Amino acid sequence: MQDQLKVTIIQSELSWENPEENRIRFSEKIGAIQEKTNLIVLPEMLTTGFTMNAVSLAEEEKGETLKWMQTEAKKKNCAVTGSVIILEKGSYYNRLFFVFPNGDYKTYNKRHTFTLAGEHKTFSAGNEHLIVEYLGWKICPLICYDLRFPVWARNTQNYEVLIYVANWPQRRIAAWDALLRARAIENMSYCIGVNRVGEDGNEHQYNGHSAIYDVLGEQVSTLNFENEFIEIITLHKSHIEKNRRYLQFLNDRDKFSLK
Repeated sequence: MQDQLKVTIIQSELSWENPEENRIRFSEKIGAIQEKTNLIVLPEMLTTGFTMNAVSLAEEEKGETLKWMQTEAKKKNCAVTGSVIILEKGSYYNRLFFVFPNGDYKTYNKRHTFTLAGEHKTFSAGNEHLIVEYLGWKICPLICYDLRFPVWARNTQNYEVLIYVANWPQRRIAAWDALLRARAIENMSYCIGVNRVGEDGNEHQYNGHSAIYDVLGEQVSTLNFENEFIEIITLHKSHIEKNRRYLQFLNDRDKFSLK
C-alpha cells in the first residue's frame, strides 16, 4: 500500500473511426511521458471517437487495442485505462479496460447508454460495478453518461478514486464541470474526468475540461481546459483519510440496493 498515486490524464483529439491512427497518436503521447506514473487515463472510445458504427469498428475483447494497451502498460510499468467498442457473443459493448503493468486486466461495461445519441439501440448496457484494487488503492472506473447518475456511483464500497472516461460535448460542458465536482464531494473521493477535444465525424465539438478534484471538490489539476495536454497529478491517500476522519459524511450515507 502506498500513500501516493501518480495519475496521468491525457486530453487528446481523436481521429474519427480510425483505430490504428489513434493507437499511434496515443503511443506517441505516452512515449513522451518522462516522469514516473502509476496510472494513465485515456478517453472513452479511445480508438474511434463516439460512434454508433459498431458493426464496422468493434473488436473482440482480446483484440488489437487490448494488446496495444498491454504493451503500453508494460513499457511504462503502469496501469492504463480507457474504453473501446467490443463485440461479445453477438452484442456490442462500450467496454472500459483497466490494464495492469503486468498485462492482466479487468473490464467494465458502460451502464448508462446515451439515449440522446441512440447508443442504447446499438450497445448493450452493463449491470456490474468494477472496483479495482491497485497499489493499495480502490478505484471505481465509469464511462461518460454514467456521470449523470449519482446512485450508480455512490460510494458504498469505500473506494478512494472515481474515474470517468468520456466524449462529452462542448454544448453541455457546464454539466460536466459541475457533476465531476459533485461526485467528488458526495463520495469523499478523488474524482478524475478525462474528456477529448476537437470535432468528431458528426460535427460535434469537444472542448475537454479534463480535471481531477479532491474529496472537498477542489480542483487539483491545472486549468488548461480546451487544448490537447498531458498532466501528471499526485493523489494522496492521507488527504482522503484525514478528511474522512474529520467530516465522517460517508457514515451517514443512505442504505439501498440496485435491481
